[in-house]
Amino acid sequence: MTSRANEEPASLSTLDIKPHPRGFGAAIRGVDLSQPLHARQVAEIRQAWLTHQVIYFPDQPMSHSALESFSRCFGDWGDDPYVAPIEGHEHILEIRREPDEKVSPFGGAWHSDWSFQACPPSATILHAKEVPPVGGETWYADGYAAYEALPALEQHKLEALTAIHSARRPYSHEGYQAGRGPERSMRIMPSDKAYETQRHPLIRTHPETGRKALWVNAVYTIGILELAEEGARKLLKRLCEYATESRFIYRHRWSNDMLTMWDNRSVQHCAQGGYNGYRRILHRTTLAGDRPH
Repeated sequence: MTSRANEEPASLSTLDIKPHPRGFGAAIRGVDLSQPLHARQVAEIRQAWLTHQVIYFPDQPMSHSALESFSRCFGDWGDDPYVAPIEGHEHILEIRREPDEKVSPFGGAWHSDWSFQACPPSATILHAKEVPPVGGETWYADGYAAYEALPALEQHKLEALTAIHSARRPYSHEGYQAGRGPERSMRIMPSDKAYETQRHPLIRTHPETGRKALWVNAVYTIGILELAEEGARKLLKRLCEYATESRFIYRHRWSNDMLTMWDNRSVQHCAQGGYNGYRRILHRTTLAGDRPH
């Protein structure tokens, strides 16, 4: 981890962390993210993130540099392909949808960010700049809970399988056109590189908590190494539907200046619509992860 934290003063108060009833998700108050964090604050936030998987900080106005400084407290930068960053800030993506856009929201299908990479991001961080008065939620699905609810025999069978991930569906030239990419206000950069594949375990063991998660998603998981195409398709369809059942989901409502951070190693997410006629803008960073095992 690369830390930008300061030494803590003796008077530093403990953060106010309020977990959700079943522990998936937590609100954090009692810290000003526009200012440099102290070492103890970083440790408390990191522990809350590992424990609750999705954490959020209401009422946090932040500049680009403040968002960058906060992000770097928790790791090195991730690699963000296929989407142009904000000018002058190569690690910040602007997730934007204009009032008159007819295309579905960016990230509007269940996925784990950049799971097609050899080392997908550990964390995604989103800071809300302009939130519509209706709709625009982000839904999160708990991969730990999905794995733990499986029968032991099925857990054992799935642990022997290898999932194949690729960016081809949204980011190949063909996928970009099929997804109506030219109609988006965001600048998507399709590439033939999107046809490359990575193999990752279908059941992933978290490198920090040691817990196991069901780790497939409907956008980037395109096959299973050990199964023929039709068998893999049927199993992936069943698992993706199972992993996003309502019992595993937290429905997150945004407000202006809210910052949210989640763990891509155990969580998938999906951007919701329902705000046609309104603008929605969030700024995103990702943090480097490790090779899934």
